[in-house]
Amino acid sequence: MTLEGHACASGAGTIINAIATWKGAAFGIDLKTFATVELSESDIGISGYIEEMPEGDARLIERCVEMTLERFGLELAGTVRTSSEIPLAGGLKSSSAAANASVLATLRAVGETLPPLEIVKLGVKAAKEVGVTVTGAFDDACASFFGGIVVTDNRRMELLRREEKESKVLIFAPARKAFSADTDVRRSRLIAPYVDIAYGLALEGDYEQAMTLNGFLYCGALGFGTEHMLRALECGVKGVSLSGTGPSYAALVRVEQVKELKSAWESCGMEGRVIETSINNRDAMSLYSEEYT
Repeated sequence: MTLEGHACASGAGTIINAIATWKGAAFGIDLKTFATVELSESDIGISGYIEEMPEGDARLIERCVEMTLERFGLELAGTVRTSSEIPLAGGLKSSSAAANASVLATLRAVGETLPPLEIVKLGVKAAKEVGVTVTGAFDDACASFFGGIVVTDNRRMELLRREEKESKVLIFAPARKAFSADTDVRRSRLIAPYVDIAYGLALEGDYEQAMTLNGFLYCGALGFGTEHMLRALECGVKGVSLSGTGPSYAALVRVEQVKELKSAWESCGMEGRVIETSINNRDAMSLYSEEYT
């Protein structure tokens, strides 16, 4: 008999990148990753497949399934497949979304449940084990799973604040990719005192100023240009940042700013595409109900 489970989780954008201080903040975006898990009694292990990157490294989603099964003492084998609306390796939390969706799909396949934070922590632990993230990306995983805006302490894996916000989101996704595991952590740690200032703003609820400060700091530390950020500020946007460790940029924009910023970004001369979306305020359970029922 084959057991099958489905799930999805959203991507996210950065307010505070946690690499410098282990403290972060992020917001869910209305772009999703979908996972399908099929399990049976076999001895062939778990095999993963990423639709957008068939030759890509599937260890994260495989480990998410394995750890979920281990949590319940189940010895099953099978496959996990993901497909995504989120540009991969673009700083838009595709790994966190894939991890959340894979754990959730496994739970549904075996008919088990876990508290939401435990689901998130399973995916974070898997990400650390396979080396796709420096800090475990607890902030990104929380934004992906719970939606809205989250502020976290990644070292302690504590969700300190969550609130909902209505906003359009504009993303510039360059053609080139940048993997979080390849980030220059040493240079990121140099800016830690200044990232702490931005984090303080996020704790106070001043998310737009926090993310803009974060963006300029990490662009400087990681060698990314600031032209996309400056173009956004020229359009009157208050919150814009390098998302994650790049190479994408994300901005919180009002409806009337979308057309102007899109045009400004498209004229920057960098190969890539502009994606228009919104903050996602729904949790992964709600997303599942919308997609699969």
